[in-house]
Amino acid sequence: MIVKQQSFEVRGLRYSIRSANEEDAAALSQLRVKIDGETEHMDREAGEAFISAEGFKELIQSDSERERNLFLVAVADSRLIGYSRCEGIYLKRFAHKAEFGVCILKEFWGYGIGKELLRTSLAWADSIGITKMTLHVLESNKSAIQLYERFGFQIEGILKNDKVLSDGRYYNTVVMGRFTG
Repeated sequence: MIVKQQSFEVRGLRYSIRSANEEDAAALSQLRVKIDGETEHMDREAGEAFISAEGFKELIQSDSERERNLFLVAVADSRLIGYSRCEGIYLKRFAHKAEFGVCILKEFWGYGIGKELLRTSLAWADSIGITKMTLHVLESNKSAIQLYERFGFQIEGILKNDKVLSDGRYYNTVVMGRFTG
């Protein structure tokens, strides 16, 4: 699905949010590796489960054509600085749901970019009748959990000892959902 571009200005940073297009593919491939290496909030380490530019082109094309998928990018000064994806489930019993994921370059944290990607995704989901949005978040990512709660997400469960981070310790993953039905 494609959504209309929106522009924002926060503390001197001008950025826009728009649907991803095939011309973004190479930059997305590089961006994903960089973001994965900047924080342990992501599921992957830098370079793991690598998606090439061609792989991103295919993903963008598929998401653009599928009604219950949405691929957004955040852009500042013609540079991709983050993205989010919503992936709908196409089995009848789960057709009311979509999974949300987001990542932002660390230097752009605190500008409300994740909030606007989430707000845009939820408005899109509401407009097409998706009544449940789900996501997974690392338990130590308190600011993300608080943001999701402000948007109506509730903790549905905990995946205990789900991830091992660089300190060698196990961490839980919080499963959250927002239901509007």
